[in-house]
Amino acid sequence: MHMRWLIFIAVCLITTDAVAQRPTRQLTPEQIEARQAARQAELAAAQRPIRALNSLWIEELTWMEIRDAIREGNTTALVLTGGVESNGPHLASGKHNYSNKLMGESVANALGGTLIAPLVTLEPGNPSGPVTIGNTGPMVSQETYIAWLTDIGDSLRGMGFTQVYFLGDSGGNRRGMQAAADVLNDRYEGDPTDFHHVPEFYNHDKVRQYIQETLGIPEEMEYQASSGSDGIHEELSITSIMSVVDPTSIRFDQRVEAGRASINGISLLPLSETQALGRMLINYRTRLTVDAIEALRAGLK
Repeated sequence: MHMRWLIFIAVCLITTDAVAQRPTRQLTPEQIEARQAARQAELAAAQRPIRALNSLWIEELTWMEIRDAIREGNTTALVLTGGVESNGPHLASGKHNYSNKLMGESVANALGGTLIAPLVTLEPGNPSGPVTIGNTGPMVSQETYIAWLTDIGDSLRGMGFTQVYFLGDSGGNRRGMQAAADVLNDRYEGDPTDFHHVPEFYNHDKVRQYIQETLGIPEEMEYQASSGSDGIHEELSITSIMSVVDPTSIRFDQRVEAGRASINGISLLPLSETQALGRMLINYRTRLTVDAIEALRAGLK
């Protein structure tokens, strides 16, 4: 019995080896292209077998959901840039990334027909420079940053998006976003896809004016300043927005325990009021951004 099995296995191995050694006919470039085109047509026609997820984030969608969303008119993409930096003893170093999560969704919902690319969570700087206590990284060089954004915009165009907007929540990101948009617009001049940096997304002087003059909240912080009366890189606007995303990102409980639940002369208590302010500021910044994008769109017609 064992001998029969050994003979059977040997025959199978010999047959398999013989088949593997048969010369295969090499395809011509035209045949390869035809096969690829046929495969693409097959994927384009494939039916999605389940109901689509309701999400604005490209990374949360399946490839079929992305394909169908673009077909249904979601041809605008947002590229939101943040960073990791020192913000004093209370705020998470990725404060801009926390803010971008809610701001991106708010702007996308207000625009309609819009999806959001994965967040660009690092900012440009001098990665090879000396690291000192209190300076938080990591970061990438300006050249890498521009190339990174350019590649993201280029790939979004290839996916089928016709309008790509770069929105940055940090002042140091502006030059790189504008440079990437310029490179892409030059590269695809006459192409249906347009690329724009929207500086109105990050206009903290207007936000401070809105807080102090429209809302009448006397935060002790001058316009164009990077810190207020507390002497740290933190302000009421970003703190209140972050509190909506996640109160732990502003160390709310720890601040209360230490008697530090305030910023620049303004109390953060109760949390519900700080979060209510955060929502108001999200809406205000969204209006500024959407108005700017609509003006850009009007200029494209």
